[in-house]
Amino acid sequence: MSMTALLNKLAINTSVAREILTAFIHDEVTRTRMTKAVLGLSGGVDSALVAYLTAQALGPEKVLGVRMPYKTSAQESMDHAGLVIDALGIQSETIEITAMVDPMFERRPDISPLRKGNIMARQRMIILYDCSAEFGGLVMGTSNKTETLLGYTTQFGDNAAALQPISDLYKNQVRQLAQAVGVPEPILAKPPSADLWPGQTDESELGYSYDDVDQLLYLLVDRRHRLEDAVEQGFDAAFVKTVWERVRKTHYKRHMPIVAKLSQRTVGYDFLYMRDWGA
Repeated sequence: MSMTALLNKLAINTSVAREILTAFIHDEVTRTRMTKAVLGLSGGVDSALVAYLTAQALGPEKVLGVRMPYKTSAQESMDHAGLVIDALGIQSETIEITAMVDPMFERRPDISPLRKGNIMARQRMIILYDCSAEFGGLVMGTSNKTETLLGYTTQFGDNAAALQPISDLYKNQVRQLAQAVGVPEPILAKPPSADLWPGQTDESELGYSYDDVDQLLYLLVDRRHRLEDAVEQGFDAAFVKTVWERVRKTHYKRHMPIVAKLSQRTVGYDFLYMRDWGA
């Protein structure tokens, strides 16, 4: 299968995807006897898409978008999040995290940018869950399938949420759906970035492009091909090994903590009711 053919395989019916995801959001939120949702707005395409889908599913007045800048955050990120807020008419709040995380950074003068980024991501989730309690809405996740498979998330940070509407869409597919629902062009056009430090971009940190890794992951995960099959399809062997090793070693991020089994019925082993059991 050629690279062009793989990209074609990643093409989705955006109308069907939109219908499925808005129904998912509505059903899963109302199943909990709630009617509202809260999400962090970073100014990126993932959170923008989730905001558009959630506003359609619940109504814009029932959605709270929260901007949580740090002192080094790009003004562009704030502005682009503002485009989403204005376009949808959702409720919004801006809470700066600088004074919350700087004391931690000051205690560790040698702290790395990665550790700072993890602390900021977890602080933002603290804020979102407090906003959830105040607003009375479920916290919506904004992670896509590519990030989820690669473990390119902060555990109990940006991967903590009640619902993950777009975690079965590769980044390429997120862009397709975002364009279809009307996400503003400046957001669609800019390089993906978590904006955790000045100049940071996802692809420079990962070391490869989303388009390349999306095609490889589709082959390995969705099509269940072997690593050697991917190499035969034209992928560099070192790239295949690097990506798959990352998928394997970050598997713990895709599951709840493992419980040590002692009793006859253990949560996660024998006590396996569906999410909506008892609802």
